[in-house]
Amino acid sequence: MPRDPTWVQNKSMAKKFFLLLVLAALPMLAVDSSFPDPALDVKSTSGKQTAILAGGCFWCVEAVFEIMEGVDDVISGYSGDTQETAKYDIVSSRRTKHAEAVLITFDPAKTSYGQLLKIFFSVAHDPTTLNRQGADIGPQYRSVIFYTSEEQKKVAEAYIKQLNAAHVFAKPIVTEVVALEKFYTAEGYHQNYSVQNRSNPYVINVSDPKVEKLKKLFPGCVRKRK
Repeated sequence: MPRDPTWVQNKSMAKKFFLLLVLAALPMLAVDSSFPDPALDVKSTSGKQTAILAGGCFWCVEAVFEIMEGVDDVISGYSGDTQETAKYDIVSSRRTKHAEAVLITFDPAKTSYGQLLKIFFSVAHDPTTLNRQGADIGPQYRSVIFYTSEEQKKVAEAYIKQLNAAHVFAKPIVTEVVALEKFYTAEGYHQNYSVQNRSNPYVINVSDPKVEKLKKLFPGCVRKRK
């Protein structure tokens, strides 16, 4: 995403147009509705569960999981480094070990950890690009699964192995599987960003297509409107 949170207001129209051309030229990840379910999944338990995933710009990842059935809340933040460095301007400098991540609270009676990973790999981002997602380049945009239990670790590692063995992607998956040390909530203006900033060209051209992809490929995973 643009490093400057006031990008839409402060950058010239020429620069905006140039970025949109770059984004439009990027190929979409080819995935269809036959994307495999995880052969191994976390056992269902009572009570809310959490998952922490990083897959590029947290605006986009948040937008996808916000509409997923069984998801109660999604918070954008940082994980991988210290509290002192968990600030947008510092993380954007590429001088930290943080990745832009989302904390997902979900109901295991309605969806599973494995199903979250399925959407993570198939819709939310491209797991085969190292330290980048499209025009967003840097280690803060790397693909990471921050597991909170040994069971989550086993499911994540087994699923990556399964997808690679099936050659679901043209290139190997580069997603890291790392124990969660701490998740730090991002600044307020990052929360629910795609909904709150509907006119932002980045939202329109990057976040929205991923949301539409989820609706098209996996309509059963989309939360039903009340």
